Amino acid sequence: MSTPMAIVVYLTIWWIVLFAILPWGVRSQHESGEWQQGTDPGAPTTPRLLLKALVTTLVSGVLFAAFWIYVEYGPGTP
Repeated sequence: MSTPMAIVVYLTIWWIVLFAILPWGVRSQHESGEWQQGTDPGAPTTPRLLLKALVTTLVSGVLFAAFWIYVEYGPGTP
């Protein structure tokens, strides 16, 4: 697998995993009872985006490593 292809595959995996991880542990203002004037009641109170980005990077790294091993050494490889 070439380097540009590996980068594209990793970024695709990263975004898919991010969208899967984003809803984890989110509490809306309505659920927590902390409404702020002028905001939507469904807006999250503490989204913890940095933590989710780190978890996404770790999970994506593991998934990409598994994919790379499959492509390089999997069936059909001489």
